[in-house]
Amino acid sequence: MSATMLSGAPEQRDPAWWGRVVWLLAGAVLLWPLLVLSEFKPWLLLEPDSLTPALRFLADFFPPRVDAPFLLMVAQETWRTVAIATAGMALALVLAAPLAILSVRVLSLSGMAGRMAVGPASLRYAIRGLLVVLRSVPELIWALVFVRVVGLGVTAGVLAIALTYAGMLGKVYAEILESGDAHATVSLMRNGAGRLQAFFYGLLPQNAAELTSYTVYRWECAIRSSAVLGFVGAGGLGQLMDSSLKMFNGAEVSTILLVFVALVAATDRLSAALRKALG
Repeated sequence: MSATMLSGAPEQRDPAWWGRVVWLLAGAVLLWPLLVLSEFKPWLLLEPDSLTPALRFLADFFPPRVDAPFLLMVAQETWRTVAIATAGMALALVLAAPLAILSVRVLSLSGMAGRMAVGPASLRYAIRGLLVVLRSVPELIWALVFVRVVGLGVTAGVLAIALTYAGMLGKVYAEILESGDAHATVSLMRNGAGRLQAFFYGLLPQNAAELTSYTVYRWECAIRSSAVLGFVGAGGLGQLMDSSLKMFNGAEVSTILLVFVALVAATDRLSAALRKALG
């Protein structure tokens, strides 16, 4: 072994090694009191009173329940879950798209000359504030509110997803549109095109793939959210899983979880296909 290798030549050492160690130790020092404050005690899972029923419940997961009557029920609730997510996303798009367009600076006529006028700037900040409010309230909270207002059923889930996802979609749509190349849009508007014309012929074509990818991803998230909302009475697979969990029926839970995995995989393939078609 050469003397250069023994001495640890500078080119053979990672110059950022000490920095990574320092940040790792700093993260551990900050994380420890947070874990203590949150009473994070995973070792409690290994106690006999917790471990025995947990292992018994997990053992019931195999084999999954696959008899025809139950599969028919799962298929119906799966369709209802997808319908809740799709309807909620459709309403969210109806709300988010115009709000995003109104909040994009590049589509402001006064903003083309430099500083935006007071009226358009105030409207832009008001819309951004509304989007903050919509996405600040989790869809589970909205569902609990709407269950009290419209009663149990899919309507509460659809409205909950629509409001929360309108805030998320509006914010991200605006950021995607503003981060793109604005040259074509500005040129169209300087030559007399209206805002909608500039949007459809300037901003939208160059950002369509990214907007579509994010929308499909949010649809996938909406499917998962609609399942969670079922636990508060919004219907779908979540409500069926809640019933199975309360009965400690692991075979039914296993089947429902496999359906969830299949739904997410299908939406992932759909997203890839749409990106390829638009790309």
